[in-house]
Amino acid sequence: MKEFELKYGCNPNQKPSKIYMHDGSDLPIEILCGRPGYINFLDAFNSWQLVKELKAALGLPAVTSFKHVSPTSAAVGIPLPEKLKKACFVDDVEGLDDSPLACAYARARGTDRMCSFGDWVALSDVCDVTTAKLIKREVSDGVIAPGYEPEALEILKSKRKGNYNIVQIDPDYVPAEQEHKQVFGITFEQGRNNFKIDRELLGNVVTANKDLPEEAVRDLIISLITLKYTQSNSVCYAWGGQAVGVGAGQQSRIHCTRLAGSKADTFFLRQADKVLNLPFREDIGRPDRDNVIDGYINQNEEDVCADGNWQKYFTVQPAPFTKEEQRAYLDTITGVSLGSDAFFPFGDNIERAHKSGVSYIAEPGGSIRDDQVIETCDKYGIAMAFTGMRLFHH
Repeated sequence: MKEFELKYGCNPNQKPSKIYMHDGSDLPIEILCGRPGYINFLDAFNSWQLVKELKAALGLPAVTSFKHVSPTSAAVGIPLPEKLKKACFVDDVEGLDDSPLACAYARARGTDRMCSFGDWVALSDVCDVTTAKLIKREVSDGVIAPGYEPEALEILKSKRKGNYNIVQIDPDYVPAEQEHKQVFGITFEQGRNNFKIDRELLGNVVTANKDLPEEAVRDLIISLITLKYTQSNSVCYAWGGQAVGVGAGQQSRIHCTRLAGSKADTFFLRQADKVLNLPFREDIGRPDRDNVIDGYINQNEEDVCADGNWQKYFTVQPAPFTKEEQRAYLDTITGVSLGSDAFFPFGDNIERAHKSGVSYIAEPGGSIRDDQVIETCDKYGIAMAFTGMRLFHH
């Protein structure tokens, strides 16, 4: 297939639209079901690069959940603790621990379930039946993978009345070294960002605490590779083999850190007993539970515990999850890793990161206030590595 005509571009008024290879060669994909759109393919090709790179760096199956050209999370195939299974709504899945790919999907899709609603999924490995069953029951726009087991493909083809977008990509495809795009009729050209992210990148630890355990190295690599495919400015919190808070596309570094930190906090608070034991009515589906849980934790648009509201969601009125209780729970969280796609200009980012349990940081360095940032890390015993490499992505 040399080109594929799209229904429209980013918006319905942007026609005609298609994808094709600039050199006239065949596209490295096969569309097995559905008719993906312009944004679908932007998500597909960015997300595929992320999981392919994660798999190469860590040797584990990897999955990411993408929305509007940024990951909501990315994860590798490590078994989930029981509380995390319940928080991710996968505690009812038989054989989950037997499929590393399904574990990676459960983590990536379950991290930020509100942002993952209607996502695009990328799988580093051939899709197995367990992973396909998990994907089928979530609201999703499509999936890209290097292959699909026959039964898994049939499961996915039955999704969305047979219109679910399923793309198979050639895992051996290597893009050209130079890439181009047009803005306002003007062509931009640059070399591809082929910078390799691995353990050696974390060798320059500049803080008093020099200790980077293997789990921290893994999570910092996950964070940095996730950032490589996240719209900048961006920071990423990672823990337990997955990205747990991604702050994408903010103009200010501290706003990235706050946004991603609030997402990480919500991820951890979802695993608190008070949240796991919410008395939901049986007719409340997973997407509605996600919204209610977010409201219960963050106390935003609707007080879900108030009279006249709680009856819509619960069998009995739950006690509120107070800010004091939440702070006490979050104070027990440590060992979180944080990556940044550019240097931290002020120590306030470290102050905010500390509140979300950050113990390890990787950032490029190079700020005129590096000493202030290092001093703030030392105040909390945080180990920080300077990578010397910016990871902007637009």
